[in-house]
Amino acid sequence: MTQVRGSATALALGDQPRLFVAVPIPAPIAARVGSMVASVREALGRDGERVRWVQMEGLHVTLRFLGPTPPDRVDSVGAAVERTASVSPGRFEIRFGGAGAFPDPTRPRALWLGIRHGATELGSLASTLRQELLADGWALDERSFRPHLTIARTDGVHAAADAGHRLVAAAAELDLGFEADRIVLYRSHLGRGPARYEVLRSAALGGDA
Repeated sequence: MTQVRGSATALALGDQPRLFVAVPIPAPIAARVGSMVASVREALGRDGERVRWVQMEGLHVTLRFLGPTPPDRVDSVGAAVERTASVSPGRFEIRFGGAGAFPDPTRPRALWLGIRHGATELGSLASTLRQELLADGWALDERSFRPHLTIARTDGVHAAADAGHRLVAAAAELDLGFEADRIVLYRSHLGRGPARYEVLRSAALGGDA
């Protein structure tokens, strides 16, 4: 968990909103990704039901995961998101293609789609956001930024490697693109079934209206 200086330690973690910042994926692109995922799930049969596929609604490319955050810090995170967006060059194209797995294709814990175009711009956004959060009192995140689109969680799943191989095959010729125009501060609501994402702040890239 990312630590915040001066956080209210008496506040239980369960009462703190789980936050992350990401670039949202437009519904038409998410629907096409969903069609590909559906074909992979069908090919896997009953094994596909055990893979924890992400919901296509709310699909996103994560720039920074913040985790449980004291409620009195949420507004300052939103302000950092807005500053990051305002100083960015503006809109840019993201194109998805290819697939892979973390950390190892033979025993994957997560499956993802690759980014054919837009990785440099995403890296720049993540770096700016990192500096804005650091200036606001967040600890330095020393993990390297690896832009990707998470599709499924497969840790502990018997057919994880098979699912990864089928996704790689299905995405080999994939070429889906859209114009990224904003970054969003999300709150993740956990519970039974897939996580639900709530938009807390949305900021247009380049300060566009």
